Amino acid sequence: MSDIIDVEPVDNERAQSLKTVGWVSYILHLIVAVGAVLPGTQPGVALLIVALVIDLLKKSDAEGTWQASHFSWRIRTVIWAAVLYLVTLPLWLLFFVPGWIAWGLISIWFLYRIVKGMVRMNASQPMPD
Repeated sequence: MSDIIDVEPVDNERAQSLKTVGWVSYILHLIVAVGAVLPGTQPGVALLIVALVIDLLKKSDAEGTWQASHFSWRIRTVIWAAVLYLVTLPLWLLFFVPGWIAWGLISIWFLYRIVKGMVRMNASQPMPD
């Protein structure tokens, strides 16, 4: 019996570590998302960049786990939001109201994706592709 090596605690430690990193990233994303939706509470892009860097650096650690889908989900969410904000930037420069509406919709979409990810991670479920 003493020759059997128990690998499960190491896997549990890895899973818990990845989940902790995931929560830190999701909370940073959530702060930015709420700030984008509520006028006058913009926390700045710095938090979003920190969260994105965390996700990019830790994504390889999550390969082969259900949590890998969360890293990809957050990275894709940030990239798509950035593209959408940049594409709609001319609306702000030319017409204030359409720009405000477009950015408001993008911000709500961003918030939705972050909350959806948090709910699924809390349930230990992967994100859809």
